[in-house]
Amino acid sequence: MTLTPRRGPRPTTSDEGPHRQVDQRAPAPLWGELVLAATTIEGVREGHSSVSPASSRALFLDGHERTTNPTTSLAAPDQRLEPVHLHGVTDTSLHLCLPRERAQEVCAAGWGEAHQYADHSTEIMVYGPRDVDELAVVLGLVRESLDLARALNA
Repeated sequence: MTLTPRRGPRPTTSDEGPHRQVDQRAPAPLWGELVLAATTIEGVREGHSSVSPASSRALFLDGHERTTNPTTSLAAPDQRLEPVHLHGVTDTSLHLCLPRERAQEVCAAGWGEAHQYADHSTEIMVYGPRDVDELAVVLGLVRESLDLARALNA
């Protein structure tokens, strides 16, 4: 997916944990569309994140219980493979893993920023979508992260 620059200034994000988006949040109905679309991707199971607040939803992959490549998971290697988690409706950002170069490209185009507590340079925060065009981009990035995790944790 070719990435065009995100419109406007970046949203404000927290300076301390948990890493969250504090303005320019996705409208609640649009956020609901993102959550529904992400949690119903074939081969994906929704669950509780092992590293994010209780209001977050982790995306797990069927058949991939453990992490064999830690650069593809937000969770520790001894925990379930967690390539993506979506924060709650009062935040609307999400964290996901992408290859280092792609993560840098996403951040440079204004769609996200490095994760505050990253263990690798593959973990980024992606900002909540503000309209349907942004929703398509964010969902595309979620799919990229899930595909990477599938490929590198075979």
